[in-house]
Amino acid sequence: MSAPIAAPAAGPAPARRGAARRQRSGASLVAVGQPMMWLTAGALVIALVMTLGLLALILVRGLGTFWPAPLERLQTVDGSVHLGEVTRRDRYRPARNAVESLPAAARESARRLLDRQHGWSTRWLVRTGNFDLTGVHFKWVEDFTLAERAAPEWAVVFERLTWGRFYGEPAAFLVDGAATATGPAAAWREFERHHPAVEGWRNERRKLERRDLGDLNRRLERARLRVREADLRLEDARAAGSPERTAAAALASQRRRSAAVEAEANAEYAGIRARIEELRRSSDRYRLSMRLSDGSEVQVPLGQIVRGYPANRLGLLGKLGVYLSRWAEFLTADPREANSEGGVFPAIFGTVVMTLLMSLAVAPFGVIAALYLREYAKAGRLVSTVRIAINNLAGVPSIVFGVFGLGFFSYLIGGGIDELFFRAKLPSPTFGTGGILWASLTLALLTVPVVIVATEEALAAVPGSMREGSYACGASKWQTIKRIVMPRALPGIMTGMILAMARGAGEVAPLMLVGAVKLAPELPIDRYFPFVHLERSFMHLGFHIFDVGFQSQNSEAAIPMVFTATLLLILIVVLLNVTAIRLRSRLHRRFTDSQF
Repeated sequence: MSAPIAAPAAGPAPARRGAARRQRSGASLVAVGQPMMWLTAGALVIALVMTLGLLALILVRGLGTFWPAPLERLQTVDGSVHLGEVTRRDRYRPARNAVESLPAAARESARRLLDRQHGWSTRWLVRTGNFDLTGVHFKWVEDFTLAERAAPEWAVVFERLTWGRFYGEPAAFLVDGAATATGPAAAWREFERHHPAVEGWRNERRKLERRDLGDLNRRLERARLRVREADLRLEDARAAGSPERTAAAALASQRRRSAAVEAEANAEYAGIRARIEELRRSSDRYRLSMRLSDGSEVQVPLGQIVRGYPANRLGLLGKLGVYLSRWAEFLTADPREANSEGGVFPAIFGTVVMTLLMSLAVAPFGVIAALYLREYAKAGRLVSTVRIAINNLAGVPSIVFGVFGLGFFSYLIGGGIDELFFRAKLPSPTFGTGGILWASLTLALLTVPVVIVATEEALAAVPGSMREGSYACGASKWQTIKRIVMPRALPGIMTGMILAMARGAGEVAPLMLVGAVKLAPELPIDRYFPFVHLERSFMHLGFHIFDVGFQSQNSEAAIPMVFTATLLLILIVVLLNVTAIRLRSRLHRRFTDSQF
């Protein structure tokens, strides 16, 4: 007879359950995900802080760029005087022999100052302006070399068409070389009275040069091209062995017409040039005699002055007026002074138009490709290879797309168009070079993988029961895709378009090869057919930021413009994205929330 099995030692059941619970709770801290929750939350907070910090820096520096700063006169112990805007304040430890280079009378006070500051010195970066006279834009002034610091009441800032800003004090107002008002107050009143008229003459002169002379040049170029086309037809007839009489007569007729057009244009040109010279002489009559920081005087023509204001006499409303005036110029005017001053309207126009053209190009290609891969193509090795290629295409460096766009669109397709339709203009290319059209198509290729992937995910998210119900009602496959699948996938497709626009609007590297240029003040729009010229080069805000920040002669003065242009580019991208998001929300409410 077998022995009975011994029962386990009995203990209090609640105690055993409590011990097991404590053991489970102590071992399940990682299992329940508490550390990962804190880790992911911390990573999110760090990312948000970095993003918001960057946006805050751009916002503060960008919005503060155009606020007028006071003018200060800083005189050093060696007798040099610098008048300008203090743009930066810095602390550094000067070299030991820095004091020894000072005049003997100032060395002891400089040593005492550095001793009180434990060897540290404060220095100010002064924007001195007057580059045409001094050859420098900025000057560092150290505190131990400073003898006097003051804010002259009548220190004036002039923003000029060329040579950048001018700083000085008005001494006299001159008309035809004779002083009509002397002293700062009287000279400034005369300037305010005459400058609007001079500015109007400058705008009229610019309109004559850009519009009227541009029309004349266009007529002359069109006549020249007609002669060239007739000449080419004659060469073709000779090469083909055809009768040359008709082609030769057409060439002679075009030459006579061209001569008549040239004679008429020369007569009109003489009248326009006479009016331009008259306006220039009228502007040159008015000048301001300005006293510089070293006591010398120079004459500044009113026709070169874009804006002027007495920096140290402005109140809050006066500073606000200058601030708004600068913003209006920045948003609506053309750039000047190597893009470091003036406006960026051509860059705004080019950025928006290029982004819209890119969106119009990428949408059909991306959506049609995704529809085929998701709805029509059979799963297999070929489809898998295509999907892998699309995913890899998204990781190709953007400059590679720029090289491809230059070779394929500009040289191959554009060169072919020139050979077929613009042979008379060769060897000067029309479509066979960079332009806003080729830049848009290049960025469409760059962003098409984003649209394809987003569209496929949106199509896959449509419930299969909707497709089956449509088939059960007798609809064909295309009818089901058109009326059931696509409307409910539109919000997801719009998400892909938003991502594509955000990436394409900020790309710079491909544009440097396929159309974006440093300066193109003429918009690709005119009053003549076909009115919109997509073959022309254009300006882009991203390329403008690169050019101002890294290619400008006066890079220190261009730093604030970099932040302002960056802020403007971010606002444009946000505005385009908000518009697309609103459209996506309306599509979502219309289709997704509706019952089938």
